[in-house]
Amino acid sequence: LRARGPALCTVTACASGATAIGTALQLLRSGACDIAVAGASDAVVQPLWVTGFDRMGALSRRGDDPRAASRPFDTARDGFVMAEGGAALVLEPASAARARGRPGYALLAGYGASSDAHHPVAPDPEGKGAALAVRRALDDAGARTADVQHINAHGTSTPLNDAAEARLIRRLFPHQPSVTSVKGTLGHLLGAAGAVEAAITALSVAHGRVPPVANLEKQEGDAEINAVTGTSRAQPVDLALSHSFGFGGHNAVLAFRSCPTEPAREPAAPSP
Repeated sequence: LRARGPALCTVTACASGATAIGTALQLLRSGACDIAVAGASDAVVQPLWVTGFDRMGALSRRGDDPRAASRPFDTARDGFVMAEGGAALVLEPASAARARGRPGYALLAGYGASSDAHHPVAPDPEGKGAALAVRRALDDAGARTADVQHINAHGTSTPLNDAAEARLIRRLFPHQPSVTSVKGTLGHLLGAAGAVEAAITALSVAHGRVPPVANLEKQEGDAEINAVTGTSRAQPVDLALSHSFGFGGHNAVLAFRSCPTEPAREPAAPSP
């Protein structure tokens, strides 16, 4: 690419990809660069890593039915399924994208980050750190919780994460925006998850369609959310959030708006 601007890696566990995209947004706003390629990849499906997560009790034991092993927000969830992959987004000022005749998929309008300060691997059950990241992303985007129409949840299929995240969504978003988690289909890409899910969120905004949560059959009564199930849902989305909540209490949230037809103040938009 012959890119000679700042080059760096972000390491925030399962939030790393989202942190990279948020960091790129900050670099663009600061004027340190005029275009950025940001994302993440991970490839750790090998004995050492699998054994570590298994000993931790984080992986699904549903070996007799692997297609149904990853079950975000389902009462029968018992752990995540490790996966490999990656994604990268091109970020540039909206005005530059329009000048090239490429308005972009969505406008990256806000980024928020926080730490749980709670436990090495378990999330804060009250979701205080995650809520702080959500509010910071919305403040950065100049939006309110009531404006959010869709959430691409972290949704790992683990008992602790999904319960905490679902209750967080119910508490902050009583108007029940649509919710999905693609980990039921893709598995958990660990450090790459936030980048892949950011790209999917941008596509949901661009195409007005939300993918379903795979293998979700029954939700917990006190943590029920407006999850998209069965088939994808056609839905206009003007503001969406992508949640990434990693081990160690690393929280990163990205806010995406639909691309405006008129010049916008927000400086960065994903584009091909």
